[in-house]
Amino acid sequence: MAKNWQNLTAAELGREIGAGRINPVDLAEQHLDAIAKHPLAERIYARLTPARARAEAMAAHGRARRGFRRGLLDGVPISWKDLFDTVGVATEAGSALLKGRIPERDAEVLEVATQGGLVCLGKTHMSELAFSGLGLNPITATPPCINDESAVPGGSSSGAAASVAYGLAPAAIGSDTGGSVRIPAAWNDLVGLKTTAGRIPLTGTVPLCERFDTIGPIAKTVEDCALLLAAMEGGRPTDLGGASLSGMRFLVLETVALDDLRERPAQGFEDAVARLAAAGAQITHGKVPEVAEAMGLAALIFTAEAYGIWRDRIEAAPQKMFPRILERFRSGASFAASDYVAAWRRLEVLRRVWLEKTAGYDAVILPTSPILPPQAGRLMTDDPYYVTENLLALRNTRIGNLMGLCGLTLPTMQPSCGISFLGAPHQEERLLRVGAAAAKALR
Repeated sequence: MAKNWQNLTAAELGREIGAGRINPVDLAEQHLDAIAKHPLAERIYARLTPARARAEAMAAHGRARRGFRRGLLDGVPISWKDLFDTVGVATEAGSALLKGRIPERDAEVLEVATQGGLVCLGKTHMSELAFSGLGLNPITATPPCINDESAVPGGSSSGAAASVAYGLAPAAIGSDTGGSVRIPAAWNDLVGLKTTAGRIPLTGTVPLCERFDTIGPIAKTVEDCALLLAAMEGGRPTDLGGASLSGMRFLVLETVALDDLRERPAQGFEDAVARLAAAGAQITHGKVPEVAEAMGLAALIFTAEAYGIWRDRIEAAPQKMFPRILERFRSGASFAASDYVAAWRRLEVLRRVWLEKTAGYDAVILPTSPILPPQAGRLMTDDPYYVTENLLALRNTRIGNLMGLCGLTLPTMQPSCGISFLGAPHQEERLLRVGAAAAKALR
């Protein structure tokens, strides 16, 4: 194992395995060794699965030797957010409420990915029960941000992004209910894909809001995200060849998304838009007023469902929770069932209007987050700061969840500042081609 493979993308590793230049067993061992030696690893991984990783890598090596690889990523190791059930290994979703919870089988998405040859390195830390966009978790651990170790990394797939950014996994699988894949991806200068709700089965995942919960990859490239999406579904990856921005039409969303934009995220977004235009994209600025109305429904819809799912478990032992997360869950208790139903009926109307108004564009673009990663220490001691930063962190990404869309975030030239592309529901393949073309322009 003379070579360091930790800087390669998942796709590059897969090609090296296919060419016989990397043994998947050596690859898994190098990552397990790197995790064991890394000073921040305990803040990134909740627990490792070394026996499983070695067995899966050995099987992948055997398939490679016989010429029976199951796909380009067969033998590539990745990390999994600690809300995906792993047979015989604790899955606790960042919460003391679930301490010692050991599933009897894998989550469905993990089963499919394993059948496709992906190697499971372990489970990554996350925001408690996935209910924060910051990644701050004093109950289990707060992972570091690659650009500032004293700042939070974004959540709730915090350790997922950190595992990739710090070279402790080639790629990671997270979940996104209000931005939980895209925020940590953006703050750690990575690519993150939010899939359409319902596209990837949630069986065997710890829920937050089941009508919004989605599963998605965090990786170094759009190609890796395309390959991981295919691996999670047992399908064929999107062909990204020949993707070009020439003639593509993008709508810069002015409603809500550009409000209170801080200096560096604004600079990163403006530079990115200019680069897209220079590469041939047609840029239009416009408003979609329905976004503001949908945002007004968010507190009701998200918290009511989350509290409805978790009420009994929470109220049996509220002292085990981080008080700010507990308070957020409990805010859902104040809404009537009739208001919840009415809000969802109205949101379905707003979603149809959104699709009508954006149908002529290849994607709607906006800053992934209007803020930079906040300081973890201040978040712990300053309650108003915590509330403000958490709401702002989630604001732009939540638009995609509310409108039922798929979304992709790409890094910009500004560290920890991403640009997001929103596509129509179940149009991930088209969005990935848009992203592949955009990534070339943004380099």
